[in-house]
Amino acid sequence: MRSQPFKNGLAITTAVAAAAFLLTACGPSQPQPQGTSAGASTSSAAPATSTPAGSEAASTPASSSATPPSSAGPSRCKAANLTVSSDSAGGGAAGSVYSKLILTNSGTEACLLRGFPGVSLTADANGAPIGAPARQDGSSPVADVLLAPGQAGAAEMRYTQAGNYSDCTPTQAAGYRVYPPEETASLFLAEPRTACGNEAIELLTIGAFHAA
Repeated sequence: MRSQPFKNGLAITTAVAAAAFLLTACGPSQPQPQGTSAGASTSSAAPATSTPAGSEAASTPASSSATPPSSAGPSRCKAANLTVSSDSAGGGAAGSVYSKLILTNSGTEACLLRGFPGVSLTADANGAPIGAPARQDGSSPVADVLLAPGQAGAAEMRYTQAGNYSDCTPTQAAGYRVYPPEETASLFLAEPRTACGNEAIELLTIGAFHAA
């Protein structure tokens, strides 16, 4: 009978297929490739930097509260430590007499002359000034003149003859009263002159002290 072989072949075929299915179903599972998710993000932040030690101090200068030591320096020359004299080597011209008013340090310490002396004609060493005081010569430069003991400073002085002025009211003066710069005590230089009682007339002009 031909139907029997067919059945046997079908049965064998069916059995083989069933075995193959079972082997496939029970076999070890294949590992799946790990893909990168589309939503994964990457970091774009720059790497953190650190400030080197001491950079802040270098950019910001430190303030110092230290105060440099001060030096008092020499004091102003005082009348008590000065002697006064004059030098008329400059002579006279056009009714004027030019001379140098000289102050010499007679003390034991150095002192400083700076600026213009105060000068007036006076009747005597203790008398009141006669007429106008000396006018300062604005063209004379002002400088520090340091006088060691025995050294001198000089200022250019001009005396205009009183006879040049008709309204002078002539008055005889015994000499000059001299005030060192920024000093209230005075010195007397005996040098007779004719002064003008009229204070509107300026007979004297004085410059600033310089080294003699």
